[in-house]
Amino acid sequence: MIATVSAGGLLRFQGQVHRCALGRGGIRADKREGDGATPPGLLRITRLLYRADRGTRPPGAVPAEPIAPSDGWCDDPAHADYNRQVSLPHPARCEELWRADAVYDVIGVLDWNLSPVRAGRGSAIFLHLARPDFSPTEGCVALHERALRGLLAAGMTALEVAYSG
Repeated sequence: MIATVSAGGLLRFQGQVHRCALGRGGIRADKREGDGATPPGLLRITRLLYRADRGTRPPGAVPAEPIAPSDGWCDDPAHADYNRQVSLPHPARCEELWRADAVYDVIGVLDWNLSPVRAGRGSAIFLHLARPDFSPTEGCVALHERALRGLLAAGMTALEVAYSG
């Protein structure tokens, strides 16, 4: 089931409305690596990743798997593993999924630029936990943990990110 996300940072699903953080670059149809923008359109949650040492498996219909300290995500457009989960250390530039803060304690991997992967079109576009102040993300959609877990339990499997440009 699909939740809608507005440019104003509101996520709506089955009569619920939740505040969410979006990319610091706004919502951009011409999404590029490093621009900080959230891509518009239908973004399906392909799978969930989570820190089992900090919480239980996220509920819902989307497949879930725990992450480990060696898990990363390649964000180097010049590498063959671009926009893929990798093991660290890795020869290319990568983001660590096992973070000191709680932002990646629950990650919904969104299907932006996954199949086929196009170099430079953006990587690591996730649905994840918001910082306490809901500060902008690097292009992801972020929610409070209770809201994210509740939405997944209620059957949310995709986001429709509105483009107002």
